[in-house]
Parts: sequence; structure tokens; C-alpha cells
Amino acid sequence: MSNGNIEMGDIHWLMDILQNIDVGLVVLDQQYKIRLWNGFMESHSGISPQLAKDKNLFSLFPDIPEQWFRQKAEPVFQLKTRTFTIWEQRPYLFHFKNYRPITGRATFMYQNTSIIPLESVNRSIDHICVIIYDVTDTALGNEESHRLRAELTKLTRIDPDTGLLKHDAWNNEAERELSRSQRTGTPSCIALLRHPAGTTTPQQRQDIAQVLTKTLRQTDLATRIDDQHLAVLLPASDEGDVRFFAERVRKMLARQMSNHSSVNLHAGIARAWPGFATVTHWFDAAKSVIPAEHSDPDHVIQVYEKPSTESRVYCSPLDIAVMMAVTNE
Repeated sequence: MSNGNIEMGDIHWLMDILQNIDVGLVVLDQQYKIRLWNGFMESHSGISPQLAKDKNLFSLFPDIPEQWFRQKAEPVFQLKTRTFTIWEQRPYLFHFKNYRPITGRATFMYQNTSIIPLESVNRSIDHICVIIYDVTDTALGNEESHRLRAELTKLTRIDPDTGLLKHDAWNNEAERELSRSQRTGTPSCIALLRHPAGTTTPQQRQDIAQVLTKTLRQTDLATRIDDQHLAVLLPASDEGDVRFFAERVRKMLARQMSNHSSVNLHAGIARAWPGFATVTHWFDAAKSVIPAEHSDPDHVIQVYEKPSTESRVYCSPLDIAVMMAVTNE
């Protein structure tokens, strides 16, 4: 450049930069007609600048949601402010294939975009520039990181032998649900399921867990307590719902595990009453009503009755023993 003026040679290399820069550049007028279409856009779309020029953006790319894009672009025209989109909100603006060998597992190019106002000589905004950045590497790396974190969380929370929650993880979820239920008054229940001692092998225990998993809703959570007992947390469920659930599990076990002799289920059900101070109290309430192993077949599912007063605090057998010892002293 010389004397403050742009020479022809300068224009030539500026145009060369525009055509070869590794980002997409699209200039649009107020009618969303294309005024500039650089080499990046030609390379990835297969549409030449000559063919793209003066074409309406939404006619040339009908998969771009017009109303959504106009809501993004209009403030740029009217307020002279920049705006942007990120791949987490919308993976791409232009549906381009991904050709990078390192990130070949992506079927399309992930994109971030910036939309900037272009001021004319009279200081009005008659055009905007859409800048398209290929962020496929970043997006896939982020998704892989999320996947690995999810796998790690699964390893720390899920019992690999049964696919059920580990007991500590289940207990934490039950604590939160007890607090939520008592705060909102929404019914929630625990079902403690027991199968007879000495009648289940490790393989049978896996089979029982699989049958149980098939009956769970998305919000229900189950864990294995020991070789005989499983506990199920059923949010937003009253005693009638959980009795139906336990009976369904019992029937499915009888039907699907008919080759296993004596696999019969007993269940104790307890609702999250206000008097329960901890999950241990809630769990012990369900445990206290679980029928004996040789109970009448018509009474294999029992429900813990509501305490006589709302203010009554449930006491486990251990609590009672401690209080008696203190009293005797």
C-alpha cells in the first residue's frame, strides 16, 4: 500500500487470502442473497462462487432453518452487533461432509459460526458476513471426553455382575428421594425383595437381577443388598403402585425362571413417611414387614403401615435396644 490507497497488487493478495483462508466466508445482503462465497465454501459444498452469487441462501440450502437463522441475523443488521452459534447448540449451519482423516468417524463437519455486520460508506449495515469455523476435532474430543466420563461414572456406580446400582450409589439416591418426598409430599416407596436362602446360585442371582431390570421404570433404581435381598427405590409411587410392581416381578420370575426350583419372592414395602429421619429408618421399615420364608402364598407382599401420628419418628430395632439400655442405666 502507498499514500493510504489500496493498490491493485494489494487487492489481488487480499482476494487470494479470502479465497484460501481455512474458514468459510459468506456475505449476505438484507434479502439474504449471497454476495461473496469463498474457496472454503466452494470446496466443502461443491458450489462455485459464480453459481452461488446472487442466489437466496435458503433456496440454495433449504435445510437451513430460515426462521431460526433470521432471528440470529436480524439483530446484526438492525443493532450492528455481532452474534454467533456454537456446535453444542446446533452442530452445524451448513451440512458439509467431514473429510478429515483423523476425525473420519464424524459423518458431518461440526461448525461454530460468527455473524458480523459490514458497514457501508454511508455507515449503514446493508450486508453481514457469516464466518464458518470447522470445529470437528474439538467437538469429537469433547464428545469422547463425555463418553469416558460416563463410562467412569458407570464403573463407580454400577455393579458389573448384576448391572444394578452399587449399594452406596443407591443409598445416596434414596437419601435425596426421601428428602424430596418429605418436602413435596409426593409419595415414594422402597420395596425390599427377598428370595429364599440357599436356593440361588450366582448365575440365578444374575438372572433375577435381569428380570427385575426389565420391570423397572426409567426413574426406578435397584440394588443388591446381599445374596438374598434386593432393594428398589420407586419415586412418585404409592403403596398400591409398588404392590403391583412387586407382584409383577414375582410372576415374571415364576414364568421366566421355571427351571430354577423354589425361586419365590417375598416383599416388604414402605412409603417415605415424614417420621423417617434417615434412609436407614425407611429401609428398616420395609425390612420389618417382609414376610417369613414359609408365609402363606397369599401374603408374600406386605406393606408397612403409616405411623399413628405424623410426628412419630420411626425407630429401628437397634434404636429401641439402645434406648432401653440407657433407660436401664
